[in-house]
Amino acid sequence: MFRPGLLKGKRILVTGGGTGLGREIADKYLELGADLYLCGRRKPVLDEAAAALVARHGGSVRTRAVDIRDPAAVDAMIQSIWDDGGPLAGLVNNAAGNFIARTEDLSPRGFDAIANIVLHGTFYVTQAVGKHWIAGGHKGSILSILVTWIWTGSPYVVPSAMSKAGLAVMTESLAVEWGRHGIRLNAIAPGPFPVASTAARLNPGRTMDERGAAQNPMGRIGEMHELQHLAAFLMADGCDWLTGQTIAIDGAGHLAGTGTFYDLRAWTDEDWKRARERIDAQNRKDKAERA
Repeated sequence: MFRPGLLKGKRILVTGGGTGLGREIADKYLELGADLYLCGRRKPVLDEAAAALVARHGGSVRTRAVDIRDPAAVDAMIQSIWDDGGPLAGLVNNAAGNFIARTEDLSPRGFDAIANIVLHGTFYVTQAVGKHWIAGGHKGSILSILVTWIWTGSPYVVPSAMSKAGLAVMTESLAVEWGRHGIRLNAIAPGPFPVASTAARLNPGRTMDERGAAQNPMGRIGEMHELQHLAAFLMADGCDWLTGQTIAIDGAGHLAGTGTFYDLRAWTDEDWKRARERIDAQNRKDKAERA
């Protein structure tokens, strides 16, 4: 679909780039010639991803271990990237966290675990990169990965829905405020795509196919190359007047009212207990990997 070398010479940071959608987007960007930085909390996971991507496509992939909930650590990371070879050309805000839960069961800590990464952390990275671009007189492009719940809301994922809605407003607000600097901000709202780490917390005990395909107007879930192509288009040169937009790629799921977790209203207390146990097991696994 795209000419070889479309992103050649662009230095792009992907947050949460070691796994999931971030890694898939990074894969396409590297294939198209970008020089990449991947950041996240788990350095071994980042390094493994970087090695695999370079083995597949060649090119340059560097990693930075950082907790984006810490604004000072974010500032230091962005400065280190600038010191490592000059300004970034693009930023992909992909780092996130989510899990299903009845809102009455949420603890303040559970709410903050999502909001601090998705809303606060994404803002910290966006602001840090934006400040460097403005100070240096550089243009840039920011792409944030959101959800269709920004338009519809969704039960059982309220912290994520609230936080992602905030990022949608950030995208629109900064597109206006930073437009005079040549800085563009856009977002993608994906429907269900085959991501194991997401399924473990949002569909415990069920595959993404079982839930997503059954509810979608097109009768299937997304194919990863479809998301990669949209992410490449939004980061490439040639559509510089496109800014402040969030584009859904979900087979019209949210338009048909199937893009939320409303179906979980039928779950019993025992269903929620089993889901919580599976989510806790995944959290313990991830914590062990970080250690």
